[in-house]
Amino acid sequence: MELCAAYGIPHSQLMGAGTGRWTALDRAKALAYLHFTRAVCEGCGTRPSEWDEAAGGDRFAYVAESHRCSGCELIEMEQEQVPQGPEARGVKIGLRPRTE
Repeated sequence: MELCAAYGIPHSQLMGAGTGRWTALDRAKALAYLHFTRAVCEGCGTRPSEWDEAAGGDRFAYVAESHRCSGCELIEMEQEQVPQGPEARGVKIGLRPRTE
């Protein structure tokens, strides 16, 4: 379904059985996939149902771990150089490959 969403095509067409027209089943699958992806927490990448024991989840299914991302570190260091106040509104720091 991720490919279908990326290309905007019905699942039946991806599987080689469709004509490119959206069937009721294709629409149901697309809506279910949309619901599934929107349920993911942007911060940790889990879903509430994974934690809810009443829904079959396991409160201890995950173990927290830390890691350092050099790219995120560089972005944070550059963000510290942006002056505070109105002139900082809308300033975003990103990464791009170095060109030589």
